[in-house]
Amino acid sequence: MARIRSLTTSTLTLLAAVLPFSEAMAQETPQSWFDAGQATVQRNLALRNQAANGMAKNVILFIGDGMGVSTVTAARIHEGQLRGEPGEENLLSFEEFPNVALSKTYNTDAQVADSAGTMSAMATGIKTRAGLISVNQNVFRGDCNSQTGNQTLTFLERAEMRGLATGVVTTARLTHATPAANYAHIMDRDFEDDADAVRFDNAGDCPDIARQLIEFGSKVLGSDGLEVALGGGRASFISAGQSDPEYGSAGNRLDGRDLAAEWVELEPNSHYVWNKEQFDSIDPASTDHLLGLFQPSHMQYEHDRPGDAGGEPSLSEMTAKAIEILSKNENGYYLTVESGRIDHAHHDTNPHRALDDAVEFSNAIRTASEMVNLDDTLIIVTADHSHVFTIAGYPKRGNPILGKSVGIDSSGDLALAGDGLPYTTLGYANGVGHEDGNTGRSDLTNVDTTDPDFHPQVTVPMSSESHGGEDVAIYAIGPGSDLIRGVMEQNVIFHVMMEASRLSTR
Repeated sequence: MARIRSLTTSTLTLLAAVLPFSEAMAQETPQSWFDAGQATVQRNLALRNQAANGMAKNVILFIGDGMGVSTVTAARIHEGQLRGEPGEENLLSFEEFPNVALSKTYNTDAQVADSAGTMSAMATGIKTRAGLISVNQNVFRGDCNSQTGNQTLTFLERAEMRGLATGVVTTARLTHATPAANYAHIMDRDFEDDADAVRFDNAGDCPDIARQLIEFGSKVLGSDGLEVALGGGRASFISAGQSDPEYGSAGNRLDGRDLAAEWVELEPNSHYVWNKEQFDSIDPASTDHLLGLFQPSHMQYEHDRPGDAGGEPSLSEMTAKAIEILSKNENGYYLTVESGRIDHAHHDTNPHRALDDAVEFSNAIRTASEMVNLDDTLIIVTADHSHVFTIAGYPKRGNPILGKSVGIDSSGDLALAGDGLPYTTLGYANGVGHEDGNTGRSDLTNVDTTDPDFHPQVTVPMSSESHGGEDVAIYAIGPGSDLIRGVMEQNVIFHVMMEASRLSTR
């Protein structure tokens, strides 16, 4: 079986995809539920042996930053409801993958993790402290001297050393913790450019993250640098004496270097783009190295991207372009793709934008799975950590996931809490709440909770909503995906990729 194209194997999902909301629910019968269960088992039987055969020539690691299980569930419903369906029966693209496990996300010093320590675990196979990027737990945060001898080789570096093509795609800044953990080693995740040095006790001679991206090829044996790097973060790559091409603001760098220009000069057939028009004009057949920096800081949320004057490619479009460039390498490739702004929207207690980005993340995974040969490509989808994001209140089937809770009874009235006020299905255990930071209970009766700028009420007032400490899910398909099973330490993902790709023996 060369490809798995079916995105809906269950009878119930098929019904919902072709029938209006009420009719789809009416078609559900005791027999249809039984048949759907049998169909899923038959699908899994057909896939069972595929993962155990062959080597993963290519590996794609998708990271939904902050995409805990509650986010996956809510995004699943949201996507279905965008199509006019009830939503609960829907499946996101990666939820069709045959192998699923749970990942324990704690850092060596933190019960509730941050993105630097968690992505470093996946990138290097070794857990480390919060705030550190691809260095081990013996490093002290902010102390350059403590890095000596404590850097940990990443999967991306190993792939480059074995002649594979490599790429990093993100909707966050390319210098942000999750993408940076693939190519950089640094004692503090916030050392994104040299202007940040003043923030640390001992910045020493440690190169900043943006500089490490551009100088990657000269530091890794046998490497000519990353083939693809797409995301935000322009300001860290241009000097304070330069103006941003879109906004006119000054860059951050104090060393006078124009790292984006240096990228183009490093290797033949190298290109730098900063808007969608330039991105669309790139011909993968004649491009060996592509740097895309589409915002001074993070890229736009998917909800806001169509309104961006300069124009930005979607995560799906960046993923497709990356695969087209990387797949030219006969030895194979490693690509990591991050939907970074799911996390940012949750920190802002903004479920609408978080779910829109999660749906686009699913679209990007669908794009990848349809472009590659799943007989020789391992795809792993996971999150670095969760958020304190909840789905509660006993709403009826098909109730708008972004709306106020309506009970299961036939009245159609809003469900009321013990204080006599309505409440939303989605909420946060902490953060900034409804009405400019008010964390108390206010009357939502006449409030449009589906508005993209709505912030649900929260339990504990904080300036920013926090990560959650529970396990996150791992989904996998392709050769080696059968190694994704049970409850796993997060750093085991690295070792699965190593085994599946036979990288140590190539």
